[in-house]
Amino acid sequence: MTQQMVGSELTFTQPFKTAEQQILTDEAVEFLAELVRKFTPQRNPLLAARASWQEKIDQGELPDFMPDMSAHGDGDWKIRGVPSDLLDRRVEITGPVERKMVINALNANVKVFMADFEDSLAPSWEKVIDGQINLRDAVNGTISYTNENGKRYQLKPNPAVLIARVRGLHLPEKHVLWQGEAIPGGIFDFALYFFHNYRQLLAKGSGPYFYLPKTQTWQEAAWWSDIFCFTEDRFKLPRGTIKATVLIETLPAVFQMDEILYHLRDHIVGLNCGRWDYIFSYIKTLKNHGDRVLPDRQSVTMNKPFLSAYSRLLIKTCHKRGAFAMGGMAAFIPSKDPAQNEMILSKVRADKELEANNGHDGTWVAHPGLADTVMEVFNRILGERQNQLDVLRENDAPITAAELLQPCDGERTEAGMRANIRVAVQYIEAWISGNGCVPIYGLMEDAATAEISRTSIWQWIHHQKSLSNGQQVTKALFRQMLEEEMLVVRQEVGEARYSAGRFEEAARLMERITTQDELIDFLTLPGYELLA
Repeated sequence: MTQQMVGSELTFTQPFKTAEQQILTDEAVEFLAELVRKFTPQRNPLLAARASWQEKIDQGELPDFMPDMSAHGDGDWKIRGVPSDLLDRRVEITGPVERKMVINALNANVKVFMADFEDSLAPSWEKVIDGQINLRDAVNGTISYTNENGKRYQLKPNPAVLIARVRGLHLPEKHVLWQGEAIPGGIFDFALYFFHNYRQLLAKGSGPYFYLPKTQTWQEAAWWSDIFCFTEDRFKLPRGTIKATVLIETLPAVFQMDEILYHLRDHIVGLNCGRWDYIFSYIKTLKNHGDRVLPDRQSVTMNKPFLSAYSRLLIKTCHKRGAFAMGGMAAFIPSKDPAQNEMILSKVRADKELEANNGHDGTWVAHPGLADTVMEVFNRILGERQNQLDVLRENDAPITAAELLQPCDGERTEAGMRANIRVAVQYIEAWISGNGCVPIYGLMEDAATAEISRTSIWQWIHHQKSLSNGQQVTKALFRQMLEEEMLVVRQEVGEARYSAGRFEEAARLMERITTQDELIDFLTLPGYELLA
């Protein structure tokens, strides 16, 4: 193993080749080391607090709103404000920080591209470093890519506004050590993107904008606020130069949205309904509550009461404070079959009409081929407005904790369980092979959707639930189905792809995390151990 010491504080376990030398300059590493030294000791108690809170829920308590708001800006306060290039976010596209995808996303018919170091990127060292180079080149307007057939990709005029999503609080960057421990992945992503791009972004009339994932509490939001304030002061920038949108994609966070806005009020511009992770978090948080087991993933849609309440509460909370309320992901992929494609587009249209009519300011798509359809929906409903901050939902009845936790009806089917197995195994195989964003059965799957697939089965086993055909879901039944569905996958992907891939390893990991007695928090944590 090559070790490289810089300033005797951070240890890099990878050699500095040409790519690393562009990104890990002495000045950039010095800034990274400052953030790591100052903020890692505060990060660890935040993770410990997550675990102790979860223990209470496991023992029978239910999440609830905070009783006392007085320490969190009770009253009529508003967020600091929204930069002009973020006032209209009606359609955003998301995708990993790979070079061709960055170009295609910035060129799509969307307002914003969320470049992802998190759920849609398998964070191998090479991909994380290349991702920083790709975003730097995109900000500078010099990014281009030529594929093996000689086709050239480059930026069109007026590309989408760029927002970088950094890794969540729980994810380490194992190739950089401080005091013998892997540093927080989110600090690594933030420090390098900010350092290399803030001047150019501000010169273009934009700014260093971020998406923050997997937040659970206002204390975690306050930690990011401290990082942003420290960074602005260090680089002599006005307070509020750095802007963030926080994903409300965990069940604990939905009960602290106002507090999260307050503690990030100088920097926050909005909250986002990260619906797939939110469903995963509902399962994971309430894993010991046998009366709140979800049905087939396919039937857990945004019109279910607990998800509808989440969307409406997010809109009301954000708009009261002058912050944007962003809608969730349309994970469909356009089909080459015209009839199939029209069915997909009509589903997407209905989903986005629901969001826009509820008052969301914009929404997410995973594929450029959906952008026109979704843009048309929001154009129609927004009319001349840039956003829907004027939709305050003041006449809504207060949304209760009981509504946000309401059990969801629907069947648990054999077909649904088998589909969960095939999706999760294929996603895990792709992820440990270095690809975090994968089209499977007409959907763009990222870590969140695979998480739903495997935690659902774990919960069905744990609570001895039965399928609609009367079969009880047991470890033995799961293992039998896993074996059978691996044969299906082998047939579907073909012998050459199967043999060259890591499907057996993926199946072993799926078997381990689905049958062990303790539910593992994130499949990306054991997955990261199998990643270069």
